[in-house]
Amino acid sequence: MIAHDPSDLDLNDRRNWRTRTSAHVVMDGTHIQIDAAPEFRLQCVHNNIRRVDYFILTHGHADHVQGMDDLRRFIDMRGGEALPVYGTDEGLLRVQQIYPYAIRLRPEFKGYPAFNLLPMPEVLDLPCGRIWSTLLPHGRLQVLGLVFEERSSGKRLAYYTDCKLLTPHALELAHDLDVLVLDALRPDEHPTHMSLPEAKAAAAGIGARQTFFTHMTYMIDHARDSAELAPGTAFAYDGLRITV
Repeated sequence: MIAHDPSDLDLNDRRNWRTRTSAHVVMDGTHIQIDAAPEFRLQCVHNNIRRVDYFILTHGHADHVQGMDDLRRFIDMRGGEALPVYGTDEGLLRVQQIYPYAIRLRPEFKGYPAFNLLPMPEVLDLPCGRIWSTLLPHGRLQVLGLVFEERSSGKRLAYYTDCKLLTPHALELAHDLDVLVLDALRPDEHPTHMSLPEAKAAAAGIGARQTFFTHMTYMIDHARDSAELAPGTAFAYDGLRITV
């Protein structure tokens, strides 16, 4: 085990100022939000997120679910129609436990959230494209791994966060990827997340045209550790926008 000092992190580099992980995918004009970190409202403000059509919860851990109340503004913009929320049984149960007032087809009062909870299918077929899902091991939980394919362009993105390894099914889905987003918690091994060396090996095996590592701790310094990455791989950072 390697000891790391938080003072090693260059805080003059804004890419090292990390909020908890959320992602926003736009396919043919449809806006799909993945997870809602505790900082979700600020993430929306800072990144000009003005619309959410569908919400996918990868799992019910606090750093992915605790910003969901702030979806209320997007539901208000839908005329009070409940937002479709897809997830695993575990994730949807956690939403029910935390937000019982929001489990309804319309808000109780104007400005309140309303969630229409739906089990994530193996393939979610939408007018904008398809989203494949697969289960990935994350300690005692299984979390959703997601592969997006835009209907008009055929562009493909895989989002595999909070996982210890990639299953054969996840690898099978991750063919011909334009973008891979992959869990890479820290340099040292971790019991429920991929370490950076494990993520590098997985990325090399998949061979996406571009790979971004996410969900990093303070143990990873953006500039210093980027120098050790293979071509076509990079660390994600708050505010990163990718167009494919």
